[in-house]
Amino acid sequence: MKACLAVDVMGGDHGPGETLPACRALLDRHPQVRVLLVGQPEAMQEGLRKHGLFGHERASVVAASEVVAMDDSVEVALRRKKDSSMRRAIELVKDGTAQACVSAGNTGALMAVARYVLKTLPGIERPAIATYLPNAAGGSTLMLDLGANVDCEAEHLLQFAVMGTAFAAAGGHPNPGVGLLNVGEEVIKGSEMIKRAGELLRQAHAEGRLNFLGNVEGDDIFKGGVDIVVCDGFVGNVALKATEGVARMLMGMMRQEFTRNLGTRVLALAVLPLLHRFRRRVDPQRYNGAALLGLRGLVFKSHGSANATSFAHALERAYEAAQGGVVQEIERILGELHSPAPTPVAAGPADMT
Repeated sequence: MKACLAVDVMGGDHGPGETLPACRALLDRHPQVRVLLVGQPEAMQEGLRKHGLFGHERASVVAASEVVAMDDSVEVALRRKKDSSMRRAIELVKDGTAQACVSAGNTGALMAVARYVLKTLPGIERPAIATYLPNAAGGSTLMLDLGANVDCEAEHLLQFAVMGTAFAAAGGHPNPGVGLLNVGEEVIKGSEMIKRAGELLRQAHAEGRLNFLGNVEGDDIFKGGVDIVVCDGFVGNVALKATEGVARMLMGMMRQEFTRNLGTRVLALAVLPLLHRFRRRVDPQRYNGAALLGLRGLVFKSHGSANATSFAHALERAYEAAQGGVVQEIERILGELHSPAPTPVAAGPADMT
């Protein structure tokens, strides 16, 4: 299946210097993908030439006269920069030219502009930010919300579970298991909102709408026992930033210990392949690319500081989601949730013994 991605080339801390080589790498890996390179043509010219994107049959430049800076307010992005590369890329998704948008720009601005331009799906009150985190089982755990909604109601967490289920299914995890992040596994624990969310999720599970596995605690995010962890945006953002901080701390500590003296340097050479494998498993760059779910179109947020390798991972996630029809799957599950639950058929005389 062919897919077209609209890329905000100007977004993030590095702009075309990192986004353009990532786009070229995506084109080289996937012969079915097309990319629309949205940005200021004069700022992209050198990178387009350097990476062989001028005249590429599956790459086109879409001009935008403005750029949303990393410190721009939501108001500036929405009302004053109506021809920004970020907005133009999202508009390409709205009009159906592209199946997904990818930007490393200002998170608040991206969420606000995407919600304004695309609107939310029927049945979704608030979009959520979702991304994958590595787990001990050798795979990854999808977690949402990661900061879009710091104050949630129980119904919102149910909607997050629906969106996460559709996203995971599109990524090759049919019938993914959902866990509700709580301070304990027992149903009596947690705030009133969390307990109510648990009731809604258990009901959806009983009706066959979702595969809810129950409450999970913070360490369960990394055990791999569930495919999806649902929480409000405040908790999710804190957990995400703490996770990234721990990963960087561990890598820094290992670097310090292995360079402490001549003996440890020699030892480091002996275990270098192991260190490379470990770094690959915990490197946050590998998990770059958070999806803004719940909109009438796919939008992916890359880290603002992403280099070409990291931005390429965000492009891969967007391409995978576009191939998997995530938006349509969310609509389907929402439709099932809002339809009456099937009622058992009463046994007739012929069925009785």
